[in-house]
Amino acid sequence: MNSRIVVIGAGMAGTRLARQLAPAHDVTLLGEEPHAPYNRVLLADVLAGRYGPEVIALPPVPQGAAEVRRGVRAVRIDRDARTVHCADGSTAEYDRLVLATGSNPVLPPLRGLDGGLPDGVHPFRTLDDCLALAAVARPGSRAVVVGGGLLGVSAARALAERGTDVVLAHQGPTLMDRHLDPEAGGLVRRHLEGLGVEVHTECHARGLRHRDGTVTGVELADGFVLDADHVVLACGVRPRTGLAADAGLTVRQGVVVDDTLTTSDPHIHAVGDCAEHDGTVYGLATPALEQADVLAAVLTAATVPGRGTDAPRYTGTRSLTRLTLGSAGAFDVAAFGEPSPRPGDDVVRLADATRGAYRKVVVRGDRLVGGVLLGDLASVGALARAWEGDDPLPDAPLLHLLTTDGGL
Repeated sequence: MNSRIVVIGAGMAGTRLARQLAPAHDVTLLGEEPHAPYNRVLLADVLAGRYGPEVIALPPVPQGAAEVRRGVRAVRIDRDARTVHCADGSTAEYDRLVLATGSNPVLPPLRGLDGGLPDGVHPFRTLDDCLALAAVARPGSRAVVVGGGLLGVSAARALAERGTDVVLAHQGPTLMDRHLDPEAGGLVRRHLEGLGVEVHTECHARGLRHRDGTVTGVELADGFVLDADHVVLACGVRPRTGLAADAGLTVRQGVVVDDTLTTSDPHIHAVGDCAEHDGTVYGLATPALEQADVLAAVLTAATVPGRGTDAPRYTGTRSLTRLTLGSAGAFDVAAFGEPSPRPGDDVVRLADATRGAYRKVVVRGDRLVGGVLLGDLASVGALARAWEGDDPLPDAPLLHLLTTDGGL
C-alpha cells in the first residue's frame, strides 16, 4: 500500500518534492495561492516586464500522479489523527506530512501600518504582489522601495526598467550589506543610480503618510518625507512557522529538523524557507531544492524494507547568492561564504571602476572561504565549485583565482 504523503506548500521545494514522490506514493499537494506553482526567483523579471507569469511556471506534477489543490490554506494539524484541516472545510489524512510553508514578508514597524496596508503599499513576495505592483507602476509614477537587500535591489531595478521614478531607502551603510562588502555594495549603488534610481543609505523609515487610505509618502527618522505613489516593502522575510508551533512542534527561528529533515514528530518533515537545520534557516532557492531532493530519497527509502539506514542525510548547503541586474547578464552579482576576512586570511581583489567590474576572494589557509564578484562572472563557476567542494586550492599564485577560468 502506498504511503499517504501530504505536502503543505506548493512553492519550489514542495512542488519539486511532490514531483519526485508521485505516483509511487499517494501524494496530496496543498497550495495556498491560486496560481500554478512558479519560480519565485524570477518575480523581478515579471515585474520588469521581461517575462509573463506563464513563463515562470514550474514543471507541473504529472496530471493524475498526485492530487494538487490550489487556493487551499491549511489551518490546523491534528497530529493524533494525522489529519490536516483546511480553511475551506476540507481535510487531508497523512502517513507522512511535509511542511513546505515558506516564509512571509517582514512588515517593518512603520507608523501608518497599524490598520493594515494602505492602498499603494505593496509587499514583494508572491506573484499576486508582483502583478498588483506591475498594474500600477507606470512611467512617471513615483515608487519608494524600503529595504536595500537582495529583494529591494531587485524590485528597484525592475521598477526602473518599467520607467517608474524610483527611490530606494536602506537603513544599512551599503546596499546588500548582508551579502556584499562595502566596495561591491557601492558598485551596485552606482549601477542603480545610472538607471535613474535615487538611493538613500543609512536612512531609517519611520512611518507612512497617507490620505484617505492611500499612501502619499514615506517619512524618515529625520522628518524628511519621500513622496510616493507606490511603496514597496522589501525588508526581508520570516519563516512561516505558525502551523508547526500550533501543532506543538519544536520551533526556534524555523521549524527544527534533523539530518533526515524530520521534525520533533517522526511523522512530520519540513523543507525550504520554513525549516531550520543545524541552527540555520537558509531562505534561498538552492538549499530548499537540495532539501526536497534529500527528503524524497528519505521517504522513498522508508518504504523499502532494509533501506532506511541507506537513505542520504542532509548536512547543509554551501550555495552562492546570485542576482542579475542587467539585461543579458550585463551586470551580475554573485556572493558566497564569508566575504569579510578574519585576521590572517589572504584577500585577492581585482577592481575595474570604469567597467563596473569587481572580484574579491577570501582564502583561509589552503581553502577558499568566501568571495564577491560583480560584472563579468566568467570565473564564478570555477570559484563556486572550489568553495562548495571545500577542496584544497592548487599550489598556484592566488591571483589565478580571479582569472577568466578561475585558475582551477
